[in-house]
Amino acid sequence: MLKSKTFVKKTRSGGVMKIVREHYLRDDIWCGSEACTECKQESTVLQTDACMESSLCSYPHYLIPDTNVVLHQIDVLEDAVIRNVIILQTVLQEVRHRSAPVYKRLKDIIHEKEKHFYTFTNEHHRETFIEREPGESANDRNDRAIRVAAKWYSQHLKTSESDTDGLKVVLLTNDQGNKQKAEESGLLYLFTCILVEEYIKSLTANPELVDRLALSNDDKNEITSSKVLFPEHLPLSRIQAGIKSGSFVQGTFRASRDNYLEATVFIQGEGEDGTEILIQGLQNLNRAVHQDVVAVQLLPRNQWVAPSSVVLQDEGAAKDDNVEEEEEEKPVLLISAAEAARKATGKVVGIIKRNWRPFCGMLNVSQIKESTRHLFTPADRRIPRIRIETRQASTLAGQRIMVSIDGWPKDSRYPNGHFVRSLGGAGEKDTEQEVLLLEHDVPHQAFSQAVLNFLPKMPWAITPEDMVRREDLRHLTVCSVDPPGCTDIDDALHCRELENGNLEVGVHIADVSHFIRPGNALDKEAANRGTTVYLCGKRIDMVPELLSSNLCSLRSNVERLAFSCIWEMNHEAEILKTRFTKSVINSKASLTYAEAQMRIDDTNKNDDITKSLRGLNKLAKILKRQRIEKGALTLSSLEVRFHMDSETHDPIDLQTKELMETNSMVEEFMLLANISVAQKIYDEFQECALLRKHPAPPPSNYDILLKAAKSKDVAIYTDTAKALADSLDVAKVDGFPYFNTLLRILATRCMMQAVYFCSGMDNDFHHYGLASPIYTHFTSPIRRYADIIVHRLLAVAIGADSTYPDLMDKHKQSALCNNLNYRHKMAQYAQRASVAFHTQLFFKSRGILNEEGFVLFVRKNAIIVLIPKFGLEGTVFFDSKDKVAPSIVFDEEGPTLTIQQHTFRIFDKVKVTISLDASNIQHQKIRMALTDPVIPGVSVPVPDAEPQAKKPKLDR
Repeated sequence: MLKSKTFVKKTRSGGVMKIVREHYLRDDIWCGSEACTECKQESTVLQTDACMESSLCSYPHYLIPDTNVVLHQIDVLEDAVIRNVIILQTVLQEVRHRSAPVYKRLKDIIHEKEKHFYTFTNEHHRETFIEREPGESANDRNDRAIRVAAKWYSQHLKTSESDTDGLKVVLLTNDQGNKQKAEESGLLYLFTCILVEEYIKSLTANPELVDRLALSNDDKNEITSSKVLFPEHLPLSRIQAGIKSGSFVQGTFRASRDNYLEATVFIQGEGEDGTEILIQGLQNLNRAVHQDVVAVQLLPRNQWVAPSSVVLQDEGAAKDDNVEEEEEEKPVLLISAAEAARKATGKVVGIIKRNWRPFCGMLNVSQIKESTRHLFTPADRRIPRIRIETRQASTLAGQRIMVSIDGWPKDSRYPNGHFVRSLGGAGEKDTEQEVLLLEHDVPHQAFSQAVLNFLPKMPWAITPEDMVRREDLRHLTVCSVDPPGCTDIDDALHCRELENGNLEVGVHIADVSHFIRPGNALDKEAANRGTTVYLCGKRIDMVPELLSSNLCSLRSNVERLAFSCIWEMNHEAEILKTRFTKSVINSKASLTYAEAQMRIDDTNKNDDITKSLRGLNKLAKILKRQRIEKGALTLSSLEVRFHMDSETHDPIDLQTKELMETNSMVEEFMLLANISVAQKIYDEFQECALLRKHPAPPPSNYDILLKAAKSKDVAIYTDTAKALADSLDVAKVDGFPYFNTLLRILATRCMMQAVYFCSGMDNDFHHYGLASPIYTHFTSPIRRYADIIVHRLLAVAIGADSTYPDLMDKHKQSALCNNLNYRHKMAQYAQRASVAFHTQLFFKSRGILNEEGFVLFVRKNAIIVLIPKFGLEGTVFFDSKDKVAPSIVFDEEGPTLTIQQHTFRIFDKVKVTISLDASNIQHQKIRMALTDPVIPGVSVPVPDAEPQAKKPKLDR
């Protein structure tokens, strides 16, 4: 049966175009119920025995949720208790248009066989399709379509030849109007229509489900006060008009981690960085939550302020169960500053898009007996506390839980939300690891069967077909050099002397793109994950283990597929020829950095592997010298390595990593391969090459570095990367050998983040840190998806593989780069959080340690101290006991902090005690207290400390 709709559309050129849309209707669409004998269906999803212990529905029943139930109660629908649910096509399409995250979660539920969720295409069924009536809104039409489908299901199940034992249909809604229309149309004799809250509360065997209900508007009104605490948000129409006229600006809200009364709004500009507007004070923050897209109105210039340098956490007494909230807004602690220090300041006038997600944290149990209303404190300090209602408070106390925000009324100090699920006991290793993965949005679920279906069938072997376009390099003395315990070996190297006296050097990279073909489920999953995430003692793979640790890993003494970059060089490391080829290799050794170094240094060894390593090392030193002469930066960051107990997997030792010559040797050739491949793919595909750039820092980024150097009478020049590199090389202070390392650590902090981009969407290709005009990532396709795309581009460029549309689409490449940049950033944050947690475990059993450190930064009321031995960085706060005549003086120009008669400067040597402060189980801290110099009359509050953020020295 065919329905058609005809309408006219105005074209860009002003013409009129007639459009006919055809809509096919069928009568052979299955209902999905195993109780049905009418439909000739090959498989069923909905069970005959569809029983749930409900005081409202004592009979077996199927649930049909309307669109709003799915949008707002997805947490409930995900619960294992809720089964045998019919998702109508009308609902699925509406959810897809209104919320991509909820749509993905719904699709995941539908794919879970044990949940028995069935998608019914009611929009193409002859008996359930309805036309939109004149004057009827699209929303009302969809509500009516849902009621019509519920009616059809009820009648269909009754007419089935086999007795369905009273099997009925229950329409779930949170719209009283929808329920009323069902009653008025006389449909309730056919099916039951129940408000979702009433139905969930009727599940007597599962009272905990009530906690997962998102608050309805009626519930929100019940728990707010009559006192208006925040300005009204402007409607979207006024916001859009204001943005168009220039009176408002749109940006991303970024809450401060250190001061809950301060935030910035990032305004995307034409440049890489955009601009920021400062927001201070509760009313100006106006209920915006971190990462929301907001509309901001700039304040008059005379109201602009400087960012506060005071740490201020929202840890006051929680009036979590008092409806009439009388909490006064605390004054923002402003610092008198010169006009130059003031920043553009504004206020949030409206919310354009909420970016709420389920948040991890802990419950603050109410002190009022029998109270069901409690405050939840998120693990992320940038998220406000959330008020929830739960009857499980005693069970959830001391647990890490997840909570979702439902709304934030203007008369509520905190947003309202609901309990989602428990993650486990706070402080437990598995729980904390789950929290840091969730909080950093790291996809870590097991690979689905749909993904695993695209893996090669075992046993796998290289076939004659594989060899057709490959060069056989199995005879070469190839070896890999990696950290200890590495199983995902991406790269291997060789070096040999040619008959003409020159050297042949090869970088051989795992040919992951041979196994992951464009557009399949395995490819899509790898593209979404973007990168492998390395935590302490755990690895979250980007691709399944069969590939990452087996078929793609270039292990020794097995044949593996590779993509090789081979140069002919002279003995001065000048490149004479470059070629790229798909290949087959057989690595002769899988070495650690230390093993490779011992081979190079052992004069008694003279085998082929050792000779290859010595040739590579000699050339690498020349390549490094040449790079540095061109202006490449050699920066510094302290990376820590944990030694784990083999049984408990707890850290038993913590050391900073030592770098050997072989680390640099591998790094140099990976950089050279990346540069060579970047030039090749850009020459072939100028519009769609995936490249990587490192922007030069703005001059203001260097302020702290210049001040630190000046304090020791050392000159640093930052006009160019080479000027910076040269001045760092000669920066020395007599009697202070660690000074140069500290200076390089500070210089690292000044750098911008390197990012992926599409060549057709940008004109600036330069990599500042490497002093290279062009760069990409080719050498780690097992752990980075960017490298897989680069492999595909290079394969097309040399005729080794065919192209596909998305590879040549610069807009899709650019969108992919955005996701890869996000995933890489979050992976770095997750890694730092893992190091911080394991550092806490390490100090938990150590008691109090005394260590030497250096002042890295000076703040208004604190110094930040670096402990080189542990790569640990912590803040020591000071609080003057004399409130009348404060004894703490901060000079921003120095910067210096004078307390009593002692002045702290950057790079001063100090002594501190280090211990674990576990008084707050959710935010455990490494406590640092000053022991030398001793400052009388000043208290030292408990600070935060964390391992120094790892930043790679080279963008390998």
